[in-house]
Amino acid sequence: MTKRIFNSIITVALSIFVATTVLFMGVLYGYFSDIQQKQLKTQTELIAEGLQNEGFSYLKDLDFGNDRITWIEDNGRVLYDNKTNHDDMENHQKREEVQEAIKFGTGESSRYSTTLTEKFNYYAKKLDDGSILRVSVSQKTVLTLLMNMVQPILIIFIFAFIFSLLLANYVSKKIVKPLNNVDLDHPLENEGYDELSPLLRRIHRQQMKIKEKNEELKQKKEEFLIITQGMQEGIVLFNKDLETISMNQCARNILNYNGKTEEFDFMLICHNPQLQDLLEQARNGKRGEISLTINNGIYQLEISPIQSNEIVSGIALFIFNITEKAKAEQIRKEFSANVSHELKTPLQTILGCAEIMKRGMVKEKDISKFSSNIYDEAQRMITLIEDIIKLSHLEEGIYEMEWKQIDVYDLVEKVIKNLSMTAKKANIQMRVEGKVVYMNTVPQLMQTILYNLCENAIKYNKSGGNVKISLQETEKEVYIKVSDTGVGIPYEYQDRIFERFYRVDQSHSKRVEGTGLGLSIVKHAVHLLQGNISLESEIDKGTTIQLRFPKAVGRESRI
Repeated sequence: MTKRIFNSIITVALSIFVATTVLFMGVLYGYFSDIQQKQLKTQTELIAEGLQNEGFSYLKDLDFGNDRITWIEDNGRVLYDNKTNHDDMENHQKREEVQEAIKFGTGESSRYSTTLTEKFNYYAKKLDDGSILRVSVSQKTVLTLLMNMVQPILIIFIFAFIFSLLLANYVSKKIVKPLNNVDLDHPLENEGYDELSPLLRRIHRQQMKIKEKNEELKQKKEEFLIITQGMQEGIVLFNKDLETISMNQCARNILNYNGKTEEFDFMLICHNPQLQDLLEQARNGKRGEISLTINNGIYQLEISPIQSNEIVSGIALFIFNITEKAKAEQIRKEFSANVSHELKTPLQTILGCAEIMKRGMVKEKDISKFSSNIYDEAQRMITLIEDIIKLSHLEEGIYEMEWKQIDVYDLVEKVIKNLSMTAKKANIQMRVEGKVVYMNTVPQLMQTILYNLCENAIKYNKSGGNVKISLQETEKEVYIKVSDTGVGIPYEYQDRIFERFYRVDQSHSKRVEGTGLGLSIVKHAVHLLQGNISLESEIDKGTTIQLRFPKAVGRESRI
């Protein structure tokens, strides 16, 4: 804007200078022309008076300088000319000024030279004898005058141009300065041109509206962030060009991304052609979903287009963690298969023995043996079913029992006593270390936990080995350790031994009897008592399982 004002001022200044120069010279030229014409008339009158009084001798004795004097008869013949021989001159009767003098007594005219650089003014007067006296004087034309004044005019023009530049620069900056200094944040507080007041008032009104909208958007954004940041599901919002515009903390955690939102490229993290196709479909207004493994987790991704007036303006990606659900489904399938297997084996034994006895193929002395097999397998099935029911109750959290203060040391001694015969048959020594410890718990669940752990420690021990139960306490917690000197558990299997029916050798051998649900029952019971369970084991050195329980927990504090 400053440049445009500057150019405008320069143009106006130079235009005024040229116009003023032309006008001044025109007026001045006309003024001096009038003076010269008056002098020419006066001079002609004086010469005419002297010529009439003294005759031709007056002309001979008179010095006329650069003026030209011509005396002409009424028929146009030249009688005298001070510049040229009058005998050689043509007839002047048809000259304009001569004809006017003959007709009106005086006449005047002007004629330019052939080069247009000189102008001749003529004035003629009719004498008493009818002859004509003409006086002429030369005058420079405007063009000649300009050519003679080129140098001074050019000097003046240069000074005027420089002055115009300085003035235009100063004025343009002065004009623009109030505009450049306008405080748009506080438009009504500006002091400037009155013409800007309507604009400033309108800007103020617009700013108030924008401020209200910004506050509204800010509030909605904060509400959106509060809602989305507290969600357990990941949310990623894209514009129609699949550029990320928002993502909550859960999505960042799932995708392991801590950078700027606008720099996030989902395709660089999830290289899945099917997902790319779903995103492209979402740009065309179609919904879709897919399950992917991301950072060792299983997630369900739901992709929905965001439409405004039936035009897709963005895409919303919802990420749901279904890892536990998938694992639970897998466990359910494995559980069904294992239960079927565990029940099928004793049923086949019972069916086989019964069929042999039905056909009378059993000798009298073997009937007791076959009956014993049927009884043992039936008992094993009952035990398995009881353990399944117990585990189901524990998982559903409906195992309603009474919480009360117990002596854990005394409970451990009872468990050891109950397992004494089993330990003796396996040649295993059992002992308890520590002191009397009291805690608030469910005695039945605690006894189940200790019994299963001690029974496993005996089953998977070595002949001549031992089982040690250690008790410790702090101000708020009770620690129970069950250690054995048995075969140990390989490291790669330690995370799975608490799964239902899981056996380290992955075979369903009956070398060690049991339902395969003991440790799973222990895990769920510990969870209901708000405890924690951990395991340490080395091959051929033994296994230690540590339990940690809060002392003052009760039914009302369970989740």
